[in-house]
Amino acid sequence: MKVLGIESSCDETGVAVYDTARAGGGLLAHAVYSQIALHAEYGGVVPELASRDHVRKLLPLVRQTLAEAGLAVGDIDGVAYTAGPGLVGALLVGAGVARSLAWALDVPAVGVHHMEGHLLAPLMEDDPPQPPFVALLVSGGHTQLVAVDGIGRYRLLGETLDDAAGEAFDKTAKLMGLPYPGGPQLAAQAEQGTPGRFRFARPMTDRPGLDFSFSGLKTQVLLAWQQSDQSPQTRADIARGFEEAVVDTLAIKCRRALDAAGSDVIVVSGGVGANRRLRAKLQDMAQARGGRACFPHPSLCTDNGAMIAFAGALRLQAGQHDGPAVHVTPRWDMASLPPVAAAT
Repeated sequence: MKVLGIESSCDETGVAVYDTARAGGGLLAHAVYSQIALHAEYGGVVPELASRDHVRKLLPLVRQTLAEAGLAVGDIDGVAYTAGPGLVGALLVGAGVARSLAWALDVPAVGVHHMEGHLLAPLMEDDPPQPPFVALLVSGGHTQLVAVDGIGRYRLLGETLDDAAGEAFDKTAKLMGLPYPGGPQLAAQAEQGTPGRFRFARPMTDRPGLDFSFSGLKTQVLLAWQQSDQSPQTRADIARGFEEAVVDTLAIKCRRALDAAGSDVIVVSGGVGANRRLRAKLQDMAQARGGRACFPHPSLCTDNGAMIAFAGALRLQAGQHDGPAVHVTPRWDMASLPPVAAAT
């Protein structure tokens, strides 16, 4: 079946078409519109502005994506949309358009959990991993370790107690005067930094457990920056030290999670999953164990419609779909999702 996927949980409008019958990769087309320029003036996402921009951009993006896929709207066999978690207004825009299209076309529609979309994105790549495996979900709003026993069968192993890793990147960058969005800017600065000049703590790695905490690390960086000469090179050196601390912390916790789950396969998704140093560290760690680390293409690490179309297609193929009501869940526990028996 050909599934239209719609993502509108925060500040990216994403649309994609996924064809389950296409050999060698079912992604026919996808497009993402980012609201970075809109929110840059405010230094962060403004929910009402995000919702209004989704209203303006979503239908034109649907038309563009269908045209790139060589399809007419009547060729769609199902619609998948992000139903949560996320900003309620932004979610309602995507859900409203998705439900309306499904009703008009008389095709099934299914609401997708945003983080399940991220988790399953690496399964669209060549030689996808098969459950069971451990997933590290690292995005702007989430840092979680999840044991994946099957599609829709998830056990939370650990999560952040305060800032998510991506959030810590953004906030730390802002503390040092880098422009919004700060995370990618900080990572670029770290590439120019001197290794070892600044070394920060690896939070919560000196005790057992799989939870994370990055707020204290953020404070350490702030103090180091305030007490420094604040030169461009010092900014790069501090950024390097911060990035290495985050990457080491994530890798240590991933190693523990693999031990706890009895697995040697780690799947990494979310915006921070595009970080070059994190990818290299986790690949080396997995190979040393005789396992593998799996990532989506960097373009599919940030929010996108492709992951929603793919995750929705798996559930629609299994006969799962939602009723006609427009319903979203801004806070949604992924462990509450029903399993997809056909894909386990």
